[in-house]
Amino acid sequence: MSTSGEPARAERLAERMARDGAACVWCGREFGRLVRPTTDHLVPRVKGGPSWLENEVAACGRCNRARGHRGAADWADECERLGWPVDRARLAGTLRELSAAIEARGGQRRARAQIASQLRRL
Repeated sequence: MSTSGEPARAERLAERMARDGAACVWCGREFGRLVRPTTDHLVPRVKGGPSWLENEVAACGRCNRARGHRGAADWADECERLGWPVDRARLAGTLRELSAAIEARGGQRRARAQIASQLRRL
């Protein structure tokens, strides 16, 4: 557990994988020895996204690096253009989880606009 009361990043990643499965949310590759999972923030931290479980999905390192700070909808469009099986329903569900968490906890003004925008586009 971190000092903020949130589970540490490795614990959050394990929780997310237990909930969503052991494959990259963007490209669908199964995690294993050659494809390592990373924590990807749906609302990037530079755009106001918190490091909360509700804002995180498991992504392979390749997708996480390539996405950078692009919005979830923009990156989903790019992944589909590449022929990858993006799980838009999972992305939208995670954004709705984040929205509910923000309502309950308060704050995160910058993230709220990002969530609304990305949900409309997903």
